[in-house]
Amino acid sequence: MRKPSIVFLDAGTVGIKGKIRTFDELGIYTQYDITIPGETIGRIADNEIVITNKVIIGREVMDACSGLKLVCIAATGTNNVDVHYAREKSITVKNVTGYSTDSVAQSAFSMLFYLMHSSYYYDAYVKSGEYSHSRIFTHHGREFNEISGKTFGIIGMGAIGKRVAEIAAAFGSRIVYYSTSGKNRNTGYEHLDLPDLLKVSDIISIHCPLNENTKDLIDSEHLSLMKPSAYLLNLGRGGIVNETDLAHALDNDVIAGAALDVMTQEPIPADSPLTGISRKHKLFITPHIAWASIEARKRLIEGIAGNIREYLKTEVSSQ
Repeated sequence: MRKPSIVFLDAGTVGIKGKIRTFDELGIYTQYDITIPGETIGRIADNEIVITNKVIIGREVMDACSGLKLVCIAATGTNNVDVHYAREKSITVKNVTGYSTDSVAQSAFSMLFYLMHSSYYYDAYVKSGEYSHSRIFTHHGREFNEISGKTFGIIGMGAIGKRVAEIAAAFGSRIVYYSTSGKNRNTGYEHLDLPDLLKVSDIISIHCPLNENTKDLIDSEHLSLMKPSAYLLNLGRGGIVNETDLAHALDNDVIAGAALDVMTQEPIPADSPLTGISRKHKLFITPHIAWASIEARKRLIEGIAGNIREYLKTEVSSQ
């Protein structure tokens, strides 16, 4: 198999230290931790294959990089690449699907239980020394509920949504869902329209893409439909939940709590309305890390490598 020139523009996003050996074995390989917009064209230069997670590959870049033949996206989403123009330029674009399903599903429940069980409070109670001076063996400072018997609403019933549904059902929850695309309707679970799902659910977990139909999908009007005891999880995309409206809802006890792994702007701005809420115990935020278990990142790297191998085989067979 011939050795193509390969460049990874933002290898730092996959959290693997040092040169990624898998890609180094496939070609003449260069990697950068991060690439800012003004550096993109110069770093791609005459490379045949570019790997990008978040670096934007648009018309200007494609026109300037005449040797570019394959764009490998180190993610499932393709919004950072102009795929239509790439097709016009005969540039192949490949993404990787399914690598993060179990990681995101596991993270959803980790975040939920952190909030529902007041884990931070109880951990701090013990470590502060208060428990050591207690006259009884237990402490009931914060109440928590079981998810068994509760209604678990899922927005977006793709692969990740289905995995979350399976786990929630194993805990004894009733599963309802809303399909934002209208396509995933044969799931074996009860489909509801969005207002009804918000009204009946005790837990709502978002796993849909961001598009014109889902931007600000959960705003103040929709938050007001939720139970005051309900929890909202967003592991889909930032921008699906209106962050100003969510901050207001949390500080005014409209809902019990929220957990976010994705934000409208990433990294989150220091002046975000979410960082300034007064009821901080009601909000749990992680830095877009739900997808990134060790196993998921290994699957991602192998998926990219598989796309490169497939491309090279196709090139050979067409000659």
